[in-house]
Amino acid sequence: MVLIDIAKQFKLEGEIKNIEPYGNGHINTTFLIECDNNGTTTRYVLQKINTNIFTNADGLMNNIQSVTSFLREKIIANNGDPDRETLNLVPTVDGKCYLNGVDGAYRVYKFVEDTVALQIAESKEVFEGAGFAFGNFVKMLNDFDASGLFEVIKNFHNTADRFNKFINALDKDSQKRADSVRDEIDFVLKRSAMCDHIVNLIENKTIPLRVTHNDTKLNNVLISNKTGRPICVIDLDTIMPGSLLYDFGDAIRSGCNTGLEDEPDLSKVGFDIGLFESFTKGFMSGVGNCITAVERDLMSLGAIIMTFECGMRFLTDYLEGDVYFKTHYPEHNLVRCRTQFKMVADMENLRDKMDEIVRKYSKV
Repeated sequence: MVLIDIAKQFKLEGEIKNIEPYGNGHINTTFLIECDNNGTTTRYVLQKINTNIFTNADGLMNNIQSVTSFLREKIIANNGDPDRETLNLVPTVDGKCYLNGVDGAYRVYKFVEDTVALQIAESKEVFEGAGFAFGNFVKMLNDFDASGLFEVIKNFHNTADRFNKFINALDKDSQKRADSVRDEIDFVLKRSAMCDHIVNLIENKTIPLRVTHNDTKLNNVLISNKTGRPICVIDLDTIMPGSLLYDFGDAIRSGCNTGLEDEPDLSKVGFDIGLFESFTKGFMSGVGNCITAVERDLMSLGAIIMTFECGMRFLTDYLEGDVYFKTHYPEHNLVRCRTQFKMVADMENLRDKMDEIVRKYSKV
């Protein structure tokens, strides 16, 4: 099917005037639709879902529909703007939340005008705003029953499962690389005890099962290009049941590195405690009192575990011959692994300070 025929399967307002590629996402294929609605341009985002990665489009889209519908009701109750403060799916002409076409699965969102998704935090205030957006996302979904959500990527942040996969890769040593990375292997083995910590706390209900975003990067927050304030959390494909510690921790992992994720010079890599404070200040303001004291006291550990898990995944892939992450040279995954482990070591040394910052801004 050509794009215009696909677009016509959705309840769009106005006459379709243009469809063109949009954005720089790596997984789904995205297009911008422009419609003439009685002289006014109305825009939409059309996406072809990558079903090679997201193999159950029904489960994924049911997650998004149920969460965005819930958010919309909350926003209306809070006298907010439901057309801007959450993503809004446009139904197909037969009332479905996505189109299961002959050549793939497609969905349409309303375009959120006058916003920008930043790739880099231009200031600490921007990163604080992202923290607020993700904290508020937790608060808005505090009473949503996460147990009914489909697990889009099974065991995605199950660090114990990731550790088992690492041990299997180490035992097989299919590429004969283990001897050259003994320091990194020892780094993992010395920290094996923390791998099942969050999973166990969820299972024994010490911390609540929550809706988690699972991709809490800065560019997944739309920011007003008029006020600079956060408007809406986007990229909801990996919404799943999990822990608040996953989302907070992964945001710190991705946003508080002084260097690039694949910086070979480790002297340029470190944990930026100032950025940590900015994000934490925003997050705690956003989540308010919808966080338990146990969760609060584990937030620094959540950041350490999520960073450790990511490094362990890079190391596992290196041992297996670089079969999962795209690489540009033979040691690419090893370099990535080392940057994550440098971050872990820095965070471990600064954990008391991290805890102090969390408590400084805590509402509970």
